[in-house]
Amino acid sequence: MTTPPSEDTPSPHLLIVEDDPAFSRTLARSFERRGYRVSTALSAHEADDLSQANTFDYAVVDLKLGTDSGLTVVQILHARSPETHIVVLTGFASIATAVEAIKLGASHYLAKPSNSDDIEAAFESRQGDPSIPVEGRKTSIKTLEWEYIHQTLVECDFNISEAARRLGLHRRTLARKLEKRRV
Repeated sequence: MTTPPSEDTPSPHLLIVEDDPAFSRTLARSFERRGYRVSTALSAHEADDLSQANTFDYAVVDLKLGTDSGLTVVQILHARSPETHIVVLTGFASIATAVEAIKLGASHYLAKPSNSDDIEAAFESRQGDPSIPVEGRKTSIKTLEWEYIHQTLVECDFNISEAARRLGLHRRTLARKLEKRRV
């Protein structure tokens, strides 16, 4: 866990990029109680503006920001400040988006629901853990389909119409599949 700041050390600066205002406020209050200085952004554009004017020690970025992709925010934050520890938080977890988030500069990837304890632990986790068990379970066809859909969504920058076209699905069918399988 992060040690509370003393009078000699400044508070760590945290950026929360989350399009749900209620969740953003809750998360911000929780981290403020832990001694962080918190800035919030409800969109990729707001996050871009804040990152131009500030340097952040930590960032929590929602993967899906309305019609924007949190992956773009990760890329921008990492390009401006490579030492910022970025945690991607998502209700749409998939292997494809996790891999892309890490490639773009995120240091960790968490599926919702996650709380501030989980996020703070992710901030402190600087290296991979080789003791994580590698399970030999087979992947189901539904999981493979889910991963393929999400990989296509990432390639299309979360444009559902374009992803549906590439997948050979009607847009409404793809939207129903996405609503059915929230993680």
